[in-house]
Amino acid sequence: MKRVLPIVLTLAMLIPYVHAAPAGLQVNAASSVLMEKETGTVLYENNAHEKLEPASVTKVMTLLLTMEALADGRIKKEDMVSTSAYAASMGGSQVFLEEGEQMSVHDLLKCIAVSSANDAAVAMAEHLTGSEAAFVEKMNARAAELGMNDTHFSNCTGLPVADHYTSAYDIALMSRQLVLNHPDIQSYSTIWMDTIRGGAFGLSNTNRLIRFYNGATGLKTGFTDSALYCLSATAERNGMELIAAVMKSPTSDDRFQAAKTLMDYGFANYSLTTVHPDRALAPVTVLLGEQEQVQPRLARECRLLLERSGSGEVATELLVAADVAAPVEEGQQLGKMIVRVNGEVRDEVPIVADRGVNRLSLPGIFLGMFRRMLMAG
Repeated sequence: MKRVLPIVLTLAMLIPYVHAAPAGLQVNAASSVLMEKETGTVLYENNAHEKLEPASVTKVMTLLLTMEALADGRIKKEDMVSTSAYAASMGGSQVFLEEGEQMSVHDLLKCIAVSSANDAAVAMAEHLTGSEAAFVEKMNARAAELGMNDTHFSNCTGLPVADHYTSAYDIALMSRQLVLNHPDIQSYSTIWMDTIRGGAFGLSNTNRLIRFYNGATGLKTGFTDSALYCLSATAERNGMELIAAVMKSPTSDDRFQAAKTLMDYGFANYSLTTVHPDRALAPVTVLLGEQEQVQPRLARECRLLLERSGSGEVATELLVAADVAAPVEEGQQLGKMIVRVNGEVRDEVPIVADRGVNRLSLPGIFLGMFRRMLMAG
């Protein structure tokens, strides 16, 4: 069965990578990338793989490793972290931790995400791995796993140091990993102003888009004299979240304007569309099962990133088995839904059993045959 979906806004198939800047799109930065979070599609890029200093945007990886440790249960937000002399010695942006001072993981996350505190970042790194050097090894290993081929970290803060670099594309990759798999980071990255130490010390967000850009959800600023002004910015509208990575803008205003320009372009020109089967999936017959049928379902939601302008159509095709032999496991594949845009396959969604069905025992088989004979008679 096939279905052509009527789309209110006509849709064209998305070209995965846009290499040429759209007319009139002005981005004052040495390197920049616009990425859609859910699909990871790059909507715009300029010098995307140029290796540059990221300054405190480095802390996206520090936050990612911390959120992964929370998710794994290795640490808890209520855990108290002791500040070493080394952590307390960090310069640049800081919350002035003192040697021996204890602060919760929760408050340290606020300090890193909101105020870009270097001392808090090092204290967290030491808490997780014992030393900043060991933590940096974890940062580089995680970067390699994510395919961040333009990246090498030498510290967890972004303070100027030799052999510390990344690219706008890699910033987008690690930012996507953070916001896609750890949405709770928004409870920190969207804070505009807050306090620590029982209200005695104020925090204010270095990312002014949080207050002044519609839908802003984060994420991290950075600046040093050599890196200039950097930013990983995220925002969500109408169920679509975008990531704008900007490196080496000449001024702070330029980096924020660059991110706004990129995200405005993305929201104006692209949308995420959920694709459904044309009708309810019919039950599948189970041969020699304790139940005669099993209900199929889509294994996951199908969401397509599509251009708002142009012409095109989305079509679906369902391929589902007429029957299946018992035993059937919950989640066992029974078929697939093929999704095409302008005739080209864009997605294949498995169709699976919504529950398990045991195989009939030998007495059960004979009992079933006897019942069918009685019904026939």
